Amino acid sequence: MRLAAGHSHNQAYAVQGLLCNPCTSRGRKELGIRIPRPLGHGPSRFIPEKEILQVGTEDAQMHTLFADSFVTLGRLDNITLVMVFHPQYLGSFLKTQHYLLQMDGPLPLHYRHYIGIMAAARHQCSYLVNLHVNDFLHVGGDPKWLNGLENAPHKLQNLGELNKILAHRPWLITKEHIEQLLKTEEHSWSLAELIHAVVLLTHYHSLASFTFGCGISPEIHCEGGHTFKLPSVSNYCICDITNGNHGVDETHVSPAGSISTTESFCEVEALMEKMKKLQECRDEEEASQEEMATRFEIEKRESMFVCCSEDEESAPTRDVSRHFEDTSYGYKDFSRHGMHVPTFRVQDYSWEDHGYSLVNRLYPDVGQLIDEKFHIAYDLTYNTMAMHKDVDTSMLRRAIWNYIHCMFGIRYDDYDYGEINQLLDRSFKVYIKTVVCTPEKTTKRMYDSFWRQFKHSEKVHVNLLLIEARMQAELLYALRAITHYMT
Repeated sequence: MRLAAGHSHNQAYAVQGLLCNPCTSRGRKELGIRIPRPLGHGPSRFIPEKEILQVGTEDAQMHTLFADSFVTLGRLDNITLVMVFHPQYLGSFLKTQHYLLQMDGPLPLHYRHYIGIMAAARHQCSYLVNLHVNDFLHVGGDPKWLNGLENAPHKLQNLGELNKILAHRPWLITKEHIEQLLKTEEHSWSLAELIHAVVLLTHYHSLASFTFGCGISPEIHCEGGHTFKLPSVSNYCICDITNGNHGVDETHVSPAGSISTTESFCEVEALMEKMKKLQECRDEEEASQEEMATRFEIEKRESMFVCCSEDEESAPTRDVSRHFEDTSYGYKDFSRHGMHVPTFRVQDYSWEDHGYSLVNRLYPDVGQLIDEKFHIAYDLTYNTMAMHKDVDTSMLRRAIWNYIHCMFGIRYDDYDYGEINQLLDRSFKVYIKTVVCTPEKTTKRMYDSFWRQFKHSEKVHVNLLLIEARMQAELLYALRAITHYMT
């Protein structure tokens, strides 16, 4: 609603009723300004604002992280405010993202942001798309490219197929896909450029998973983050908005939802007991290689039947879909057609022995940065589980990581996949598969339904495992194809 000084006395009086005395005294001439009001409460739709660190209350370490984020991004975004639950990881994440987007590298700056837009759009992540549209324009990108992928250079259009397969079915990538990009005459990519592009694509596919998995809300200045409608709340002053005071008592469902505390407590106890028994079984006997291979195939097959979402599918909006082609292509088609993921054996091609060195050779220092980020996410622990302390969570963290890789057909010969069904219940598997494979379908109900007695910081930790395991899985398939092309 737009208010002007020339409006009737009654309208002006009605507006004055929403203003405190100091605001009223400023006079009616200022009432022509439209003041945005935040649509949400805090950085996340899933996590109560009061449980997220407030800017100005951080310690020295977190203050440094916030300052670094602001300097590198030009903003303190809601992803950072949620990730700061885990400062060690956030530091590594910001350093890696800064290098990919702003430091010397094979690709020009505007290409980097446009590739970020392409990747985020594949998952209908308007939050990331909008951020990088602004960044793209800021570094001198051509606004015409934003009218649709067909308006971008042919070189970027040719990347669309790799973007599509990487995002939804990375196991289908072959050396022929790589050859097509590297040998397209005037629109060809160099190996170094392609490595940079692949890392950016996998980074933003995974970051889209985090955005949806943690229910990240748009900032107030972004599309979908504000409204100009006046709140229908008594004792509320418009000027409160400028002070960050929403004027509404927030009500949030606890992670436990409608389940009793006692029942949730029992779930935690049961999970810890399973971990203890599995450790005892490990110590007593070890399954044969044949049995381990069989258990992997069973888990891989079962993962195909874990339903991502019961919600009806919605078509991507034009604002997002114009940045990619073949909107009907997705993970869902794969599972519905009863196809099977081929097995990718880590002992034949691994990140540590093959992928890391390839990335570092063609895009110096990036392999090291990504490797550090993988290890921090995988090894991160506070030795706690819900209300329990001094707990070794390595078994649980490995089960989560390996289940994600299993969904992508990646097998570790030394892992007993029978442990996954013991440690991850169905509601947790539904959440994992949705966030990793079709993140745009993630709901608060899914977030609330798993690990109901665990802290929000622990659920954010889960999301860090999900996005890094996903990124590594995509990288393994892409880098293996590049290696095959090179040899």
